[in-house]
Amino acid sequence: MLGSYDFCGHYEWTFEWLREQGGDPLVRVYWDEAIHRDSQTHARELIVAGGIAGMKKYWAHTLDHEAAGFAITHKDDVIRIDMHDCPSKGFLIRNGLAQYRDYCDHCIGWIGPLMKEAGFVIDHAHNHCGQCWWEMRCADDFTPPSAKGELSGQGDVRLRSDWNQAGEMDVFQRATDVDDKTTASPA
Repeated sequence: MLGSYDFCGHYEWTFEWLREQGGDPLVRVYWDEAIHRDSQTHARELIVAGGIAGMKKYWAHTLDHEAAGFAITHKDDVIRIDMHDCPSKGFLIRNGLAQYRDYCDHCIGWIGPLMKEAGFVIDHAHNHCGQCWWEMRCADDFTPPSAKGELSGQGDVRLRSDWNQAGEMDVFQRATDVDDKTTASPA
């Protein structure tokens, strides 16, 4: 597996190049076909077959391998990931690389279709500063996202003093598509 430092600058540049060539629809096709259906087939196999247990196995290994600052919390009906230090977005920020308008969207761009295929929905927010949170549960479970600290305790990224530093959040509720996004001022 390539580490995020090996590809994220090229990845981000590729997203913008694709957008310039064919607009947002081409970028979304790339996220679905090249990431979800090609480079992350191992994730799809684990998650479709194992549900939350497969998600835990995939993300615990992948995020640890990428040296991400993260916390994973799970119960039988939900898995939560709190990303405190995304190595990929952090690399872009530290190196002043900003081609594509929202690099963070690529995560839900490939994870969303995978979750839909596996029968799950996503509650998620990212602050454009290398911090985000995810809660994934079955599509027929209408439990709202947890309150700050409720599910992941002190590991909840929303408890950080710098969580609101960007001034706006991208928020996804019961999402499986990058177009399910709303933008909100942080509370």
